[in-house]
Amino acid sequence: MRATWRGLPARRHDVGWEPGLAVPAADGSPLLTDHYFPRGRGDFPTVLVRSPYGRGLPWAPMYGLLLAEQGFHVILQSCRGTGGSGGTFDLWHNEAADGRATAAWLREQPWFDGRLGTAGPSYLGYVQWALALDPPPELRAMAVQVGLHDPHALFHSHGALRLENALAVGVGMTYQHQGIGTFLRATLRLQRHMREIARKLPLCESVRPGLGGDIPWFDEVMAHPDATAPYWEGASTADAADRTAVPVGLISGWHDALLDQTVEQYGRLRRAGCATSLLIGPWTHTSALQRGWPEVFAETLAWLRAHLCDDPSGLRPTRVRVHVGGRDGAWRDLDDWPASPAGEPWFPAPDGRLAAEEPADPGPLASFRYDPADPTPSVGGQLLSPAAGARDNKALEAREDVLTFTGPVLTEPLEILGPVSARLRVSTDTGHADVFARLCDVDGKGRSTNVCDGLVRLDPRREDPSVTTVPMSSTAHRFAAGHRVRLQVSGGAHPRFARNTGTGEPVPDATGLTPVRITLHSGSALILPRAGATGPGDAQE
Repeated sequence: MRATWRGLPARRHDVGWEPGLAVPAADGSPLLTDHYFPRGRGDFPTVLVRSPYGRGLPWAPMYGLLLAEQGFHVILQSCRGTGGSGGTFDLWHNEAADGRATAAWLREQPWFDGRLGTAGPSYLGYVQWALALDPPPELRAMAVQVGLHDPHALFHSHGALRLENALAVGVGMTYQHQGIGTFLRATLRLQRHMREIARKLPLCESVRPGLGGDIPWFDEVMAHPDATAPYWEGASTADAADRTAVPVGLISGWHDALLDQTVEQYGRLRRAGCATSLLIGPWTHTSALQRGWPEVFAETLAWLRAHLCDDPSGLRPTRVRVHVGGRDGAWRDLDDWPASPAGEPWFPAPDGRLAAEEPADPGPLASFRYDPADPTPSVGGQLLSPAAGARDNKALEAREDVLTFTGPVLTEPLEILGPVSARLRVSTDTGHADVFARLCDVDGKGRSTNVCDGLVRLDPRREDPSVTTVPMSSTAHRFAAGHRVRLQVSGGAHPRFARNTGTGEPVPDATGLTPVRITLHSGSALILPRAGATGPGDAQE
């Protein structure tokens, strides 16, 4: 690890290990737990890490060993029904009660000194929010890394199933806790079956070979796209951020599948007046824990030391630090997020331009035919898989079912810091359609690289043409002088999002495919959170 990740802190203590402790869950089931501890005199605070992914690689070295070396007791625990723990794993239903039961067990341990923190990424972040719904009095700090609080938003986006991410979660939750070998074989099996999953219908049957059989909760997730359905009741832990007084350090990446949830958590904590910090790097969900790990661990360690050890020396001077993408990408310290005022509109024009002035002609701008039998493919973006991140969009933009609108050559750099969105005035000939919008940075050689994006499933009951706002996530990006801003519009991004079959049938059960013609009208706009420099009216044709 130390050879791979340059910049890890020097070891302060030798580490001891108590494996396989049985901690009683809320219902008495044994939760298998490993205890890592610094070999040294004096009292040390405790960090609780609860995981459904097992207690071996990578969690043991990244959390157990590294934190214990720095002077923390570390409790690395397998959630019920995983990693040898008793009971049955029931996605997101038992984490609050089992976390409180673990805190009660800690009070009985002679080495526990009453100072408790939590840490961990992804679902390990969700269990932290679950504990914060009714936090034990000892809880003094949380470090949530690329974490979620709303399971529904992990699986669905504005009416569309986030298919590729859902499959990655299905494999991870089912197999990772069984060991690295089993997990790798399951991951390879999913990759082998992805083309079949993407092609065959109905989806409820085509996913089974890739997942290695039936996963009942996966079927339930697909069958309930509506966040208000009884199935999702109690799943979201968003309320914890509205009322907690526990200091929370947040970490994410611009291409993390859970970025929007992290930004929402930060906003809720700020409105509640809770101590919080935000770090967003040039990472995906997985690369934050790989090449980004030295920065992520340093941020986590500084936060835990500040609030568990009364040592704020490692904290940065500002609440927010973000990596600004673009040719000269660098870290930027900010007082808050978002950093920019209200957005500035850039208007699509009939000739494929992105202009400062809205077109005078109120009619159609362009149209395309979306065929679910040959769905517009996904390229990069916010995924859980290695395919995530910034990619060359040349082949994608050459397709006839992708519209592009490109701004003039920038004479000065353009920096945007905040949420991006597209206000699209669209009509369709069948009523059933999705709209995918993407912001791209086009360099002097014409290479188009995705910055951020989003997808919305249109309401078939709407009147056409109608205005739909497509949230395109947040970003910090600097368009260099000589580059162009591009808006990309299409009818999907498959298999990142399950294709709209055009029939109105439920996504899991649909068997028919009906093409749709989508028309973009004047009155549409790309909304950028301008941070200064130049806009479309100041650029060079």
